[in-house]
Amino acid sequence: MSRTTTSRKTLRPMTPEAIEGAARADSDAQPLTRSDLKRMKRTPQAKIIRRALGLTQEEFAGHYHIPLGTLRDWEQGRAEPDQATQAYLKVIAREPERVQRLLNRRPH
Repeated sequence: MSRTTTSRKTLRPMTPEAIEGAARADSDAQPLTRSDLKRMKRTPQAKIIRRALGLTQEEFAGHYHIPLGTLRDWEQGRAEPDQATQAYLKVIAREPERVQRLLNRRPH
C-alpha cells in the first residue's frame, strides 16, 4: 500500500472569500434561509445541561430541587424558565457538583 505525503509548501491556504465561495458552490451545504430557521426547534437550555451531565429528568430534578413537571414543561417547550431560573441553570452548568453539594448539605 502506498502512502502519500503532502508538503506544507504545496498547500495554498484559502482566503476567507475563497472558503465562502467554495461553500456556496456546494449544493448539499447551502446556508439556512430565514424560513428554515423559523421551522427549526431550539433545544431548551435545561435539556442541554441535563444531557451534558448525563442525568435523567428524575435525577436532574432531584439533584437540583426542581419540580419534575416543571422540568418536563421546559424541555418540551410548554414553558420557559424565568430570568432567575435561567441564571440558576447557568450556575448548574458551570458548577454542577458544587450546587448539588450546597443544596444537599446537612445543617449542623
